[in-house]
Amino acid sequence: MNYSQFLNMVPEATLVVMLLVVFFADFALCKSESKTCKLWITTIGALVLQTAVLFGTMEPATAFGGIYVTSEMVNVMKIILTMGTLIVVIMSKTWLDTNKKLSGEFFMLVLSTLLGMYMMMSSGSFLMFFLGLEMASVPLACMVAFDKDRKNSAEGAAKYILVATFSSGVMLFGISFIYAATGSLYFDNVANALRESPLTIMGLVFFFSGLGFKISLVPFHFWTADTYQGAPTPVTGYLSVVSKGAAALTLCIILTKVFGTMVDYWNPLLWIVIMLSITVANLFAIRQSELKRFMAFSSISQAGYIMLAVIGANAQAGATALTFYVLVYVAANMAVFTVISAVENAPIIQSSQNTSRTQMSTYNGLYKTNPKLALLMTLALFSLAGIPPFAGMFSKFFVFLAAVNGHNMYPFWPYFVVLVALVNTVISLYYYLLIVKAMYITKEDNPLPAFSLDAATKLSLVLCTAGICLLGVASCVYEWIAGAAL
Repeated sequence: MNYSQFLNMVPEATLVVMLLVVFFADFALCKSESKTCKLWITTIGALVLQTAVLFGTMEPATAFGGIYVTSEMVNVMKIILTMGTLIVVIMSKTWLDTNKKLSGEFFMLVLSTLLGMYMMMSSGSFLMFFLGLEMASVPLACMVAFDKDRKNSAEGAAKYILVATFSSGVMLFGISFIYAATGSLYFDNVANALRESPLTIMGLVFFFSGLGFKISLVPFHFWTADTYQGAPTPVTGYLSVVSKGAAALTLCIILTKVFGTMVDYWNPLLWIVIMLSITVANLFAIRQSELKRFMAFSSISQAGYIMLAVIGANAQAGATALTFYVLVYVAANMAVFTVISAVENAPIIQSSQNTSRTQMSTYNGLYKTNPKLALLMTLALFSLAGIPPFAGMFSKFFVFLAAVNGHNMYPFWPYFVVLVALVNTVISLYYYLLIVKAMYITKEDNPLPAFSLDAATKLSLVLCTAGICLLGVASCVYEWIAGAAL
């Protein structure tokens, strides 16, 4: 074996080194009273260095006969997901202070999951894709069950791992059909040998169903609400943005690169799934009173918007819109989960509130006692709803624009799908404003007392708020992504 080919996998190799550094640091600091803080700083430093490495290795590369293939677009998404992981680690500091014995395991699981997503996005064959997918999914199940003393956490992890196992089996079943029809697992070979037949159509449907679970598309979404509610809040944020972004880009790449000749089959399938995801999720979100379940249905709806970018005829515009949407979604969604985590872990609240601190009613009158936190929460919700001038409005505009750049064979349907998405944007504005109403308008005789934020939470909110306010107006970011899509 020519081990020099590992030099073409610089992002993955450096992330493995970072993982080993955190692993050995956990051993070295086992008797230190400030173990959690030191490991937290070490992991942040590792992710910052990893981001710098990614910026320095943007060139396309292949390794091991094409089983590993990366491109500038994939590397851009790796940068975005690494930055999202960095925000997750930053916001987890307060929560980890109450779980000091498990802090090392948490950081290693986070980096292991990120490594699996790297491999999944840079796969050049279905074999590497499946290994990367499972490398990301198994540590995620452990992270969901991290609060092992809570019933909801164990229940959410059980549902996640059971549905993940079933979806992986369905996906493997579809991949076996593709292999039987083409005689290869390499993406390029499959694309050249693929012909429309009942075998390949069934393989496409089963493969799409398996990956639809990872993105939480309807009707593969039933695990989402229970898992989001049961998982620790930083893990819920990680599930909602980082894993979803990796799976969405991978699905986009495989549909256009491998199944490009079967676009007339998977495009109508995507139209139906997108309309169902956005509509069903919005209707269920209106009924939620628990914020993490609320954000679960919000993430299902956002997944539908992300996949809008794939249905257009221009692959470059679609990949650019998808990646930019994920970037904006990372900033807005992580801001919401940082606020939820801050409210959930504030010591003064722990001693004064008897009900669950993730209930929407807990936020009644929040503006009176914590105006800055209420304002930042409002900005994040406005961005998720697509209200100008925040970045969420621009991201939705670009996915709508990419979607209506439709196919000549179906000139009407892309416009109809976008119309459904626009109507649902109005519905989403209503339920996002329910939280704003609770914070600013709903009267509460005994609102949450004022509390101060720790430095880590403040840093996370500053980074997210900067993204919400600047990504839409900083055109250089979109142009950078568009240049990578070329």
